[in-house]
Amino acid sequence: MGVLPRHAARAAATFSIASLLVSLVTPALAAEPSGINAADTAWMIAATALVLMMTIPGLALFYSGMVRKKNVLATMAQSLAAVALISVLWVAFGYSLAFVGDGPWLGTLDRWFLAGMKMDDVNPAAKTIPEALFMLYQMTFAIITVALVAGAVADRMRFSAYLLFSVGWFMFVYVPLAHWVWGGGFLATMGVLDFAGGLVVHLSAGIGGLVAAKVMGKRHGYGSENLAPFDLSLAVIGTGMLWVGWFGFNGGSALSASPRAVMAITATHLAACAGALTWAAVEWSTRRKPSVLGMISGAVAGLGTITPASGFVEPWHGIVIGVIAGMLCFWACTSLKQRLGYDDSLDVFGVHGIGGMTGTLLAGVFATSAIGGTSGLLEGNGRQLLIQFYGVAVTLLWSGGMTFVLLKLVGAFVPLRVSLQQEMEGLDISQHGEALQ
Repeated sequence: MGVLPRHAARAAATFSIASLLVSLVTPALAAEPSGINAADTAWMIAATALVLMMTIPGLALFYSGMVRKKNVLATMAQSLAAVALISVLWVAFGYSLAFVGDGPWLGTLDRWFLAGMKMDDVNPAAKTIPEALFMLYQMTFAIITVALVAGAVADRMRFSAYLLFSVGWFMFVYVPLAHWVWGGGFLATMGVLDFAGGLVVHLSAGIGGLVAAKVMGKRHGYGSENLAPFDLSLAVIGTGMLWVGWFGFNGGSALSASPRAVMAITATHLAACAGALTWAAVEWSTRRKPSVLGMISGAVAGLGTITPASGFVEPWHGIVIGVIAGMLCFWACTSLKQRLGYDDSLDVFGVHGIGGMTGTLLAGVFATSAIGGTSGLLEGNGRQLLIQFYGVAVTLLWSGGMTFVLLKLVGAFVPLRVSLQQEMEGLDISQHGEALQ
């Protein structure tokens, strides 16, 4: 009988020690950042890498494969320069003005050079991942948007002018639009739907590219010389990287490892497939042969067009949107381009501008409340389509107008365009002193 008290005493002592440990650990656990989710963080790290891959090497290969041999390196240099330049500017002030503070027009400079950002801080827009990761993810969007504009003036823009224009365009076009749509600005308050960049990325770059092409003028020999792509195999490889990277672009815009991210990725992939098939079918019926250039253009058109709607629609809507993108963007890159007489070297407006505008409007048609929490026209909310039209109009006017002003300002300091002799020689040699052998 004497053994039981000893066991009881031992158990009581063990319980007392455990209670003490719990009391010591509990305050520490309460102080940990409970909102940061490991799965969401891991997914967003991967998505950030995927979107960065879209610019280098994705867009660099896609664009350089469609210019002439003498301009391949210069075209790649523009994408590479965008990564380096915009990354620094984003950390300096871009992130803070776009995503810190909820003013109607701009944010604040509270995060100037990431001032005060701690390892476990979060942004109100993404409460389950570290703020530094959210900042990096949004940085990759700014990078590719600036890089996209360059495609419209490939083969003829001076590199120094491109750098100055990129700085201005980032400051006065991209940053305000990102805040208006995603950072709590007036378009967000109105309820404009743009899941991953139909307005902020594609339409802004597309209309900016159109204005730049008109201001810069046509390439030497446009309409009379053979301006065929140097190496479409590079463009196909670039398309593949863009396509895969777009999973991070659209899926990552859910800002979590969630079913909504999966739905966005599924709709994205199906839209790319439908766009490629539709463009090929149209070419097959009108030109008797489906071109490789047409198929990759259709895929990118489908990807760009589904972007604003991807997190609001069902997967089968992605197929419908991809078919519409293939038809409309083919028309824009052929009939509309010829009718308006502009030389958009790599069809930035025809693919990204028309695609971004179309997808933004279709988001107002197909939006499903069960997926994105907002109903579109098909679910009886016709007002959403009107809101989408307003967002498109604001983006067209702001990006187009500011692009024109910036080009004129840059042109007052340095020539926008290389000389005729340099253009004929090629930008690889004239701007960088290098050339492919």
